[in-house]
Parts: sequence; C-alpha cells; structure tokens
Amino acid sequence: MRTRSETDADMELVYAVNVAAFPTSAEAELVNRLRESTDSFISLVAEEESRIVGHIFFSPVILGSEHHLKLMGLAPMAVCPENQKQAIGSALVEAGLKQCEHAGIGAVVVLGHPEYYPRFGFIPASQFEIRSEYDVPDEVFMATEIRRGYLDNVHGTIRYHPAFAIL
Repeated sequence: MRTRSETDADMELVYAVNVAAFPTSAEAELVNRLRESTDSFISLVAEEESRIVGHIFFSPVILGSEHHLKLMGLAPMAVCPENQKQAIGSALVEAGLKQCEHAGIGAVVVLGHPEYYPRFGFIPASQFEIRSEYDVPDEVFMATEIRRGYLDNVHGTIRYHPAFAIL
C-alpha cells in the first residue's frame, strides 16, 4: 500500500471510497464542493495493487480573526470497509500531516474519534483555548501543532469552509 496525492483521474474513485465508507454520500459530495471552492487543499489517496482503498482531505479553516494563521481541518478521511483495520487510515493521517508540514501549515484540527487521533499528536483543542463552531463534545474536537508553539497566544472559534454547513 502506498499513499500519494490525488490526481484528477482519481476523482470518481475517491467519490466511491467516500460513499462506501460513510452511511450517505454527504462526505463524498463535501469533497467535491471543497475541491471546486478552494485552491489550497491537500487530498491524498491510499492505493493498493493499483486500486484506491482510502482517501483523506485537508482544507483551510479560520481561527476567529486570526486570518494570518495557516490552519487546516482534516475531513473527511475514508477507507473502504473491506480494507479497514489494516493501518491505511493511519498511513493517510501521517502522510497528510507531513504534506501539511511541507505546505507551511502551522496546525491542524479534526472532529474525530477521541481514541484514534491522539496517536498522531492530536489533543482536545480546548487545551489551546480553541473551540469548534459546531456544538460537539470537547473530547472530539482536537488540534495538533505542526509547528511547536504555533497556537500560543491565540484563542477563539474555528470556522470551517461554508461547504461544511450542507452536511
């Protein structure tokens, strides 16, 4: 299995992976809307034997009035059901965070499983005095600094791209 950047030729297969991994097509549609409405995103696929088996997407988020900060939100991440529990999701998260680092991103936030994402350095965002625009439990909204100290002396509410409001 290898991870790589998504290409235009992968779009239909990425859509299919997201549809297979989630109960509805909402996340697959979200990826399409984000691709169309933002240029600064990171989209990676996991490929096994020339077959796309996983996908991860990072898009810009804004922390309050701190528009100068380079922040990304991780969402969605999908692995085909028959390929889950094979470390594909972990490989995608690690590759995505590395790609964020290369792109000069300072920190990443995620709304996700509190027992999964801490292995990649995510902690409750409230520890950085950051909260989500969505009403979610504290333990599921997490952040990790790509650059140590990047979130020092800032606080507020993370706002996602308007495309998320349709979910």
